[in-house]
Amino acid sequence: MSEGERLEFSAAEMRRRRAAWGRELERHGTPYALVYGANRSGSGVCWLTGWPVTREALVVVAPEADDDVLLVSFFNHVPQARRLSATRVEWAGASATATALELMAARGRLPGRIGLAGALPFDQYRLLAGQIPDVVDLGPAYAGLRLIKSAEEMAALRRGAALSDAATAALADALRPGATDHEVLARTEQAYTAQGGWHHIHYLGVTAMDEPALAVPAQWPTGRVIRPRDVVTCEISAAAAPDYAGQVLRTFTVGAPATALYADLHAVAAAAFDAIAQRLVPGTSARDLAAAAAVIGQAGFTAIDDLVHGFGGGYLPPVVPAPGRPVPAPDFVLAAGMTVVVQPNVVTRDGRAGVQTGELLLVTGQGPERLHAYPPGLRQIG
Repeated sequence: MSEGERLEFSAAEMRRRRAAWGRELERHGTPYALVYGANRSGSGVCWLTGWPVTREALVVVAPEADDDVLLVSFFNHVPQARRLSATRVEWAGASATATALELMAARGRLPGRIGLAGALPFDQYRLLAGQIPDVVDLGPAYAGLRLIKSAEEMAALRRGAALSDAATAALADALRPGATDHEVLARTEQAYTAQGGWHHIHYLGVTAMDEPALAVPAQWPTGRVIRPRDVVTCEISAAAAPDYAGQVLRTFTVGAPATALYADLHAVAAAAFDAIAQRLVPGTSARDLAAAAAVIGQAGFTAIDDLVHGFGGGYLPPVVPAPGRPVPAPDFVLAAGMTVVVQPNVVTRDGRAGVQTGELLLVTGQGPERLHAYPPGLRQIG
């Protein structure tokens, strides 16, 4: 997909976001705010400006939206940032925070209070706090703005779900004895990059069903060769635009049906998924979702990965921890328009065998809406 064909949000959508952020600044009494990102991380920058963070970027959010400035660290990245950003773009200079302070000082005097969202490095934070007495953490306020999706955001997430489905189908097709996990993931990436998709995550776990030694997908490939009677778990997220990805979690066996253990693990995972998904309606608490997964412990199994998390704009609330983890479910209530991933990762108590199942769902007043078309279930390949 060429630059002209890339997914773009409308001017009206970008104004909606900036207005919502401006209301948060007013609520916290911060006339200015800084929104930071680095190394392709920091979703607030892209959400407000349309510029996917490369090395480093800092948005100076001013009292008037027309005065906002996006500071981009690498000088050679500035030209494309100016083409993609809805906000004025300038070079960040040697220090993005120092340049931001200079911009604010040039407009009068520095504010006594400023908001901050994003993981600003310590040296830059010390510089900021040394010149502005009151630095307010607006990270939670920003996360709250990402929970309910707009119509354009939902369209982007549906596209991300379709790309993730295509990637998962390609992954399944590549699971052949003799292929390495590197080769499988290359096929997975090609399926969405050829359609203009963006990288998000592609985790893959490969182990022998008869002698399992892996219970959750691995974040990095190892060169493991696929063999008959392997079991493969995956977590695949391809994006239509930065932070607008689907998420598919599935389990496959290679060249043989699932053993009794893996069949039992997946049956429990499917039951947990159904029990949690049935409760995805406005007003349900995160504790209700955690309680719905009781079937996992009742079957004598446990889990490693989080059961549920918000998605689409970051790893968002509610994050419901795995059963048995010494972390309580958060005090959080679902609302219509939220998108969440339900992903029961059911594993044996010794942590050697496990399965994945799940996907991204939209919370509606009528119950959960599937955003994915890839079929659920434990599937045999070959």
